[in-house]
Amino acid sequence: MGFVDDHLISLVDKGLGNSAYLVDLGDGRALAVDASRDLRALRAAADRRGLTVAYAADTHLHADFLSGAVQLAADDGATVLASAAGDRAFPHTPLADGDETDLGGLTLRALATPGHTDEHLSFLLLDGTRELGVFTGGSLIVGSAARTDLLGADRAEELARAQYHSLRRLAELPDTTEVWPTHGAGSFCSAPPGAERTTTIGDQRRANPLLAAPNEDAFVAQLLGSLGSYPAYFDRLGEANRRGPAVLTAAPALAALSPAQVRSLLGEGAHLVDVRSVVDFAQGHIPGAISIPLRDQFATWLGWLLPDDTPIVFVAAPDQDLSELTWQALKIGYERLAGHLDGGMDTWTADGGRQQSIELLPADRIAERPVLDVRQRAEHIDGHIPGAVHIELGDLNMRSGDAPEGAVVACGHGERAMTAASLLQRAGHQDLAVLDGGPADWAKATGRALEEGA
Repeated sequence: MGFVDDHLISLVDKGLGNSAYLVDLGDGRALAVDASRDLRALRAAADRRGLTVAYAADTHLHADFLSGAVQLAADDGATVLASAAGDRAFPHTPLADGDETDLGGLTLRALATPGHTDEHLSFLLLDGTRELGVFTGGSLIVGSAARTDLLGADRAEELARAQYHSLRRLAELPDTTEVWPTHGAGSFCSAPPGAERTTTIGDQRRANPLLAAPNEDAFVAQLLGSLGSYPAYFDRLGEANRRGPAVLTAAPALAALSPAQVRSLLGEGAHLVDVRSVVDFAQGHIPGAISIPLRDQFATWLGWLLPDDTPIVFVAAPDQDLSELTWQALKIGYERLAGHLDGGMDTWTADGGRQQSIELLPADRIAERPVLDVRQRAEHIDGHIPGAVHIELGDLNMRSGDAPEGAVVACGHGERAMTAASLLQRAGHQDLAVLDGGPADWAKATGRALEEGA
């Protein structure tokens, strides 16, 4: 058994496309790297091994989740390790390039690898002089490198050039060095879909197309050309992580609300989010509700579509896990969770509450109706229903007027399409329907080819 099998635990957040890491230091203590504020999986892994987190290292000021380092410091007395250049406003050990931390038998060396952010560090884990692996955060990732436009489009090229040099610095490590990135498949920080979560320096030297770029200009063009949109909340969390998230003193709970309380909150400007399935929402929902089904990607769409400074009321099905909902919201900084409708839609209708519905259409019944494709640009280009209007879901709040009336809304499976349809219905659109499935189902049902290109 090697070091990874015996000592390294990878904790994957499939919804955000990220990995955190827990390193068993062999003496009852552990190192956590890029832990999220949602520490449930990390706590479970540490408890199974009887570990206390002694060190919490962050590779950069994360934009896609709130760091759990401050919480680990409060709960476990962990020493927070982070870049001195990050100017964090809470107690931590500030590190510069080349600084080393003695973990008690192992050593953690900070490597300045700017690009994804200005203050980005990678952490090289050493056993004596032997390089075991490197936590690369948003620098070198499997098959790519993380995006460089999170500090503004005006700085994207400058940071891409920094990323070029950072990747080449990391590529100088021995081929056998393990690479443990934070961002992976599914991350809007730009990881290629389907990529493995971890790799080695040797594999990346052979297979990463960015490392194969012939020069810096080619690298920059390739990296910047791959960038798509990203969730709106990314623009807020870097600063929130610099200040430090609030410490949670108890497991969060969601208040149970009566229909009268829900109406009162909505009258005061609260948002209403329905987390039930696409089918349940289609059959009947409270007017004005936004459909964001509770699944791995819930946090992404909550943070993309709703502000964080307005109270949110939730509607859930009886069998849904309200703690999962709450943790997904808290890990991206959504604290104003007013509560959930006690008893769900049955309570609402029993109290005389009105409902709306949205038709779910199978692929063979959309006929000649206009189609609105709300997937990401790259997905649309890969293949869409011919003639479909394309507006990304993340842009729909600002572009609802561009959506065709009476549209059938489509995505890959139906969840994003129902979210889009709920936004359009709230904006006053009528006669909406949602494609039950995606473009591939339409092609199979009709025997017609999908259209490629923008």
